[in-house]
Amino acid sequence: MAYRDYRYYRSTSIKVLVDIIFGVIEILLGLRILLKLFGASASAPFVDWVYQTSEPLLRPFAGIFPTARLEDPYLIEISAIFALIIYLIIHQLLSWIIDEIAYRSELRRDLDRYVAEDERRPRKRS
Repeated sequence: MAYRDYRYYRSTSIKVLVDIIFGVIEILLGLRILLKLFGASASAPFVDWVYQTSEPLLRPFAGIFPTARLEDPYLIEISAIFALIIYLIIHQLLSWIIDEIAYRSELRRDLDRYVAEDERRPRKRS
């Protein structure tokens, strides 16, 4: 039986779902940071949609850091940068946990299969 490292090559539907959800969160926060940094007009429909959609993601981080103003329309929203970093860390941790669970379950199945095959083999008598 060839050795396969399931930790890196096994894809589960749960991991794909986690990747999609956190990918959307990270894209929204990244867009928000860039739009604030470049002073995008909040009256533009797309910019307003990004701000409204990303607002609930920032609520747990509200008030932690002040927003830095470079010039009048340009802002560095440090709490959004911090939130993005935290969501990236959570994403990586969840991915690691899912990989470990899948890897251990595959190891268990391989071990059970090996034991079953070994029990079926005839024993040599000495």
